[in-house]
Amino acid sequence: VRSDGKAFPPLPPCQARSPVLELQCWGPLSYRSNPYQTNLLRDGVRRYLQLPADQTVLILHAKVAQKSYGNEKRFFCPPPCVYLSGPGWKLKQEQIKARDLGEADFRVCGYMGLDSMGSSLMETQKLSFEEQPDAKGFSCAKALYISDADKRKHFRLVLKLFFSNGQEIGTFHSKLIKVISKPSQKKQSLKNTDLCISSGSKVSLFNRLRSQTISTRYLSVEGGAFIASARQWAAFTLHLADERCARSEFPLREGYIRYGSVVQLICTATGITLPPLIIRKVTKQYAMLDVDEPISQLHKCAFQFQGSDHMYLCLSTEKVIQFQASPCPKEANRELLNDGSCWTIIGTETVEYTFSESLACVREPVSPVPLITALQLTGGGDVAMLEVQGEYFHAHLKVWFGDVEAETMYRSPKSLVCVVPDVSAFGSDWRWLRYPITVPLLLIRDDGLIYSSSFTFTYTPEQSFIPGQQVLSDIPQDSDKLLDSIHQEFTRTNFHLFMQS
Repeated sequence: VRSDGKAFPPLPPCQARSPVLELQCWGPLSYRSNPYQTNLLRDGVRRYLQLPADQTVLILHAKVAQKSYGNEKRFFCPPPCVYLSGPGWKLKQEQIKARDLGEADFRVCGYMGLDSMGSSLMETQKLSFEEQPDAKGFSCAKALYISDADKRKHFRLVLKLFFSNGQEIGTFHSKLIKVISKPSQKKQSLKNTDLCISSGSKVSLFNRLRSQTISTRYLSVEGGAFIASARQWAAFTLHLADERCARSEFPLREGYIRYGSVVQLICTATGITLPPLIIRKVTKQYAMLDVDEPISQLHKCAFQFQGSDHMYLCLSTEKVIQFQASPCPKEANRELLNDGSCWTIIGTETVEYTFSESLACVREPVSPVPLITALQLTGGGDVAMLEVQGEYFHAHLKVWFGDVEAETMYRSPKSLVCVVPDVSAFGSDWRWLRYPITVPLLLIRDDGLIYSSSFTFTYTPEQSFIPGQQVLSDIPQDSDKLLDSIHQEFTRTNFHLFMQS
């Protein structure tokens, strides 16, 4: 029974087998804090919502990694990168300086390695963060590799972050990385899609002049322009385009990328895009014009500008230029390229952890940082229940709808269930509104640590409500009849969920 005396909705049939199993499925309950603590925390959450002081850890890495054999070290390419952003880092710096007066040189440092490697820091790479012009901290692990002694087919990267005074920030994991022996040389089959690249996925492009590792340059964006960087790489969303439509329209399509397709590269960080390109397979520095097989991870490819006279995307030192290929007189299906026009393509992943210590005065690590992946609503009105699905959940988390704490039940590391607060919990003023109310969804740890998300929750009045319709003015606002009517209308509210990208 809920604290307000109302009953929780029944469990689904597959879970309601016995009272014992029912208790095991739902796990321990996490009730609301006492009213005094809740009011204090609610005031802090309101201040946070007005001026969020978030700290974000962003990890970029490739989807696949080539295994090293013997004494060789095939360093991961592109190297895993870490970005620190958000105003909360500066706020934390000021707090530490105020507490530790001798700490004049405040900084963030860390170590990155492969999971299940043991606790020795000798097996990991130390990261030193440098501040960029956009105020983000940046570092990359250029010397990580996986040896043939490691028999796993998949692994994760582990990032441990510390403040320079020795205080641990937390431990963060990458997404799964697939281990491959070498790039596939045979025609890729769509029956095995692990190595195929689909439309809408993220990729990185790099170039190695004369196959020398030290000459590796990555396609990136800086100052609003495309560049070839030796230090940083950008993730690009690769879209299939409909060739039958005009270039100005450029509608996007689903499916796997094949050679000969018209594609568009869009920088995920800046939104800057290149003109429509035709992706070509590269064999021995020749662009193959008649190949239409699916593209595989770590393939060599070239990008021809659509509608151009044999012009290809090319790098020249740090600049990105156009190169005109030479047709082969004896083989019409080939065009000769230079080294700078031959790119290697690889899929990439991004994982982002966001938290705020603005309300928490503890030295405990922020990890595990929960990640929300989906929401599922059951019931409605007074007994609406919301299941929050994701990763790294624990029993010390509560779900908040904006500045309103919800009664939360810990179900598993991948699931939290909470009671959806009545719309009246957001203040008496909400009772008089007849348009949708959208509030951010937060997870807050017992000690006040805030984990924000990209998810929101929307209360939508019944369809009989007309947006913008005003309450009848001939009924006094203190009328019991009107209050009862408004309450009944909102208890029949329909709830809708959506995620902001």
